[in-house]
Amino acid sequence: MKRRDFLYLTGVGVGASILESMPVFGKAITIEQALTPVDVKLKKRMADVALNAARSKGATYADVRIGRYLNQAIITREAQVQNIANTESYGLGVRVIANGSWGFAATDILTDDSIAKAAEMAVAIAKGNSKLLTEEVQLAPQKGYGEVSWKTPLQKNAFEVPIQDKVALLLEVNSEAMKGGAKYVNSNIFVVNEQKYFASTDGSYIDQDIHRIWPNFTVTKVGTSGGGFQTRNALSAPMGMGFEYLEPKEEEKIKGGPVTLYKKRYDMLEDVREATVHVEEKLKAKPLQPGKYDLILDPSHLFLTIHESVGHSTELDRVLGYEANYAGTSFLTLDKWESKKFNFGSKQVNVFADKTEQGSLGAVGYDDEGVKCGSWDIIKDGILVNYQSTRDQAHILGLKSIQGCSYADGWENIQFQRMPNVSLAPGKEALSAADMVKNVEKGIYMFGRNSYSIDQQRYNFQFSAQLAYEIKEGKIVGMLKDAAYQSNTQEFWNSCVQCCGQNDFRLGGTFSDGKGQPSQASAVSHGSATTRFNGVNVINTGKRLG
Repeated sequence: MKRRDFLYLTGVGVGASILESMPVFGKAITIEQALTPVDVKLKKRMADVALNAARSKGATYADVRIGRYLNQAIITREAQVQNIANTESYGLGVRVIANGSWGFAATDILTDDSIAKAAEMAVAIAKGNSKLLTEEVQLAPQKGYGEVSWKTPLQKNAFEVPIQDKVALLLEVNSEAMKGGAKYVNSNIFVVNEQKYFASTDGSYIDQDIHRIWPNFTVTKVGTSGGGFQTRNALSAPMGMGFEYLEPKEEEKIKGGPVTLYKKRYDMLEDVREATVHVEEKLKAKPLQPGKYDLILDPSHLFLTIHESVGHSTELDRVLGYEANYAGTSFLTLDKWESKKFNFGSKQVNVFADKTEQGSLGAVGYDDEGVKCGSWDIIKDGILVNYQSTRDQAHILGLKSIQGCSYADGWENIQFQRMPNVSLAPGKEALSAADMVKNVEKGIYMFGRNSYSIDQQRYNFQFSAQLAYEIKEGKIVGMLKDAAYQSNTQEFWNSCVQCCGQNDFRLGGTFSDGKGQPSQASAVSHGSATTRFNGVNVINTGKRLG
């Protein structure tokens, strides 16, 4: 009996979380097992069992997701390997509409009988829920695609790279940090492979193979007097790529003043060497003088501000109040969109959603409702023009095409509205960051994500950076410490005056964005070029100034 057939007959249990920073659920497996795919014919057979059972019990619509989620985590500190883990979570979830209401059930016992019972339970739950309905589900029409597939374009499957090679890289990173005077250093590589099969009564059978990778480190130095310390994290971005992401190309590097930046590929060793220099500078940096500054924000920093103030505020379920307990609702209420003239930002601000951006964390061919993915405008010339939505929300906006914003982080969880890649479009002129700096009289140049806070309406916020450099009369004159900017979403984006060109456009992102109850985590990228904001309030977050 083949291993995959054995799993079909017996199912696979779900274990505990290995890491808090990145959800890794499942049972431990070998690399050989991870590289053994599930037969597509077997997945189609299981899907048909679920769909037929749901219809036989009265479902007017049903979809089934068969998910195999593979995670690898390699974690090191100084000269030690702290953890190596390969895990798998494998099962099936059924979502239905019956009596006008949603129902959902899941199982990891993948026999015909267990799958049919899960589908029957989903229908029973839907019928029970229907007694509480005030309005029936309105599902936007969706054509079936037949049997189709999609795979992350990659050159080197990270799971196929030997563990010892990854460990050797991380230990070399740590060694370089220690040579540069680091007191402490930890480094890690996270690898994810989502093997997802979707089928529905609309006639779709969609097989997808999705890959993501995230290399990271933290370097810490302790001051020689006063007992203070400073840190700097990697300026890497998690990406929807294979291990080729860690095989840099010299022509893809960008020099951002005192920082080397990376487009599609990342040099971990170069970054950690620079990090040791930066941390030394941070120990000696002068404290910020609070006041109004022009900010130049690198994409390695700006992605998080986009995520929190634009990405979350334009999620339609937050706008409608359906999502409230996990990080609040949104100030961008429907009346602002209906007016067709709500001034979200300056005319330089063009924000778009894109589920197809190659290399991004959110790139897929089809979402978890079987909708073919694409792109659309959210903010156009500073005006709010659209949101992010799912099939059962499309009628609220009168959409002619479905946006494809449905996602579940596991087979055992129901899919719901999640953020696509949300990015700030680059400027039309071929402007570089160096060109931008030359025109700033009094400013601060920021790199990397750090601490932040934002209110429950996605409006008032504060962000700080890994690195902050003072700009005087068009020149970078030195590093500052304890710098953070405060603003509100509308004021901040209206202060945007300039974006660098397409050649400077880069992706940042988050590997684990939480939402919902019970909470689910998704991975999403946010792109931008280096961008200038004028007259922003900057505060000192450290000790009182002398």
